[in-house]
Order: sequence, then C-alpha cells, then structure tokens
Amino acid sequence: MISKPLISVLMPAYNSELYIAEAINSILQQSYQNIELLIFDDGSTDKTRQIIESFGDPRIVKILSDQNYGVIKARNEMIDRAGGQYIALMDADDIADPTRLAKQLRSLELGECDLCGSAQWVLDEASGKLKKSKDKFTDSDLRALLTVYCGLCNSAMMGKVEIFKRFKYDTSILTSEDYCLWVQMAATGYRFINLKERLITYRRYPAQTSSVHLDKFRVTTIEVQKKYLDLLGISAALYPRQLPWPKRLGVGMNLLRALNKKFPGVSFRANSEIYARFQFRRNRWWTPLTRLERFFISLWITLCNSVTTASPCRWLFI
Repeated sequence: MISKPLISVLMPAYNSELYIAEAINSILQQSYQNIELLIFDDGSTDKTRQIIESFGDPRIVKILSDQNYGVIKARNEMIDRAGGQYIALMDADDIADPTRLAKQLRSLELGECDLCGSAQWVLDEASGKLKKSKDKFTDSDLRALLTVYCGLCNSAMMGKVEIFKRFKYDTSILTSEDYCLWVQMAATGYRFINLKERLITYRRYPAQTSSVHLDKFRVTTIEVQKKYLDLLGISAALYPRQLPWPKRLGVGMNLLRALNKKFPGVSFRANSEIYARFQFRRNRWWTPLTRLERFFISLWITLCNSVTTASPCRWLFI
C-alpha cells in the first residue's frame, strides 16, 4: 500500500470470479496512479479470493472475510479504512475507462462539485448488447430527479472522503442502499454532477429485472423518496405516484414548484420526467392528451422559474 494515496477505490466482492480480474485491472491501469484499491472479499464460495490474492500490486489492500456480511457492511468497512482524500466506488463486475479517475479528480479539484459521476455503457449480460445510458448531468437535475429515481451509477461515483465518512450506507435499507446514500447527501446540500464521457461499463443481469427484485425495489424506493422529501422540508404527501387528473394537477405541480425553488435551474426535461410519474401509462387513446398535459405543465414550471420574478405563476399553487 502506498503511504498517502489521493484516491481510495472501494471494491466489494462476492462470488465474482467471472469478472473481478477485469475490474481490478481496469483500476490498476488507470492513467492516474496515486491510488489505493481496497477489495473486500465478503465470504465468497467460488474462486474470487484466489483471484484477489493472485494480484501482488502494493496499492491493493485486501480485506478477506470468511463470513458473508453483505455489501452494505463491506462498503462501510472500506469507508472506515480509506486513507485517501477522495473515495471512488467500483463494483467487482464493472469496468472503468482508463481515464475515469483522472477526469473525475480534475472536476472535484476544480471545485465543480462535491460528488462526481459519469455517463455509462450498459452491458446486458443476457443479450451481450452494449447500450448507452440515459443520463442527466447538472446538479439541479440530478438532485430534483432523486424524488423519482436515482440517476447516479454507484460504480461511477467519486467524492470527498469526509462526505462518505459522515454518511456511510444505511444498514436498514437492503435493496436501495446507494439511492438512500445519495438522497442524504443531496438533501444536506452537497453538489453532484455527471460527466458526459462514458467512464464506466456497467453490467446488467436478468435477476435485476426479475419480478421479485422489482417488487422489493419498489417498496424501498417509496420509503427513500418520502425520506428525501422530508429531509428537503417538502411534505411527504407530495411523493410521486399515479393520481387521477384533477388531483395530480395540484399534487404534481406543487411538488415541481417546491423542487424548482429548492434547486434553481431544473431543466424542462427533468420537470417533465418528474411530472410523468403522476400520470397513468399505457392509457391508449388518452396518451396524446397526457403528453400534452405534461408538456404544458413542465414548460410553465420551467419558464416560471427561469426568471427572477415568478409572481404571474403563483396563482396556480395557492
């Protein structure tokens, strides 16, 4: 291990024998070299540990557990041990672009943000197809959109070490632990950006889209969304969900108003995505009308908040 690494890269691993060597090499071969790579083998029963132990690079810190504690404990343990000024997250089955750490470090050191992600390539393990992720990039959009989904890829994130040591992962959240982490940081006021370069190749598996996984994810997602609104000082009654037309006008527009006030500069597209969560989908011949409704409401909110005096718009929310 080097004496004073500037970046601590955290890689939890459990039964990752198929991909972990590629993930490790993608970090060791970064154009920026002043790093330490903490790898936590969480009681793997395959050849993951043997592969980890085959690497002799002195920058690697190997944490080997004979018991499976789960990814949350593994990540929190590595956060405690991190010795760098910055922490970069990395999963054991993803691949980092060789310039990832250098580009994110530059953004952080220039003071452009407190936490830096990036766009990704998404590799579908079932089909083998490589797709581009659909991302938002500005702080305002990313923090506003956390009310409806997490637009941050865990394996692409890097930030100041003191932020991670302050928050860590919530052990009570089992399927949306990363979402919950970003929500707490965003509500506290830390600034996010996504770099437009695709600096991570993220693997997606069939199990991630299974009905059982999605059912569990939906439950915890609602919990996190309500928690976020509460932390922002916005009524949890405004959390995004499908509502009939008369009711969603009031609830949806009041949420957009509160978010645009909290995060000046939210884009039209982000406002539209948020409002869409209040609408019913696949409603056949009603679809053109719901799209028109979404367009005009999002445009109205965006225009009202793009000027310093929004008094002509306020009557809508009384």
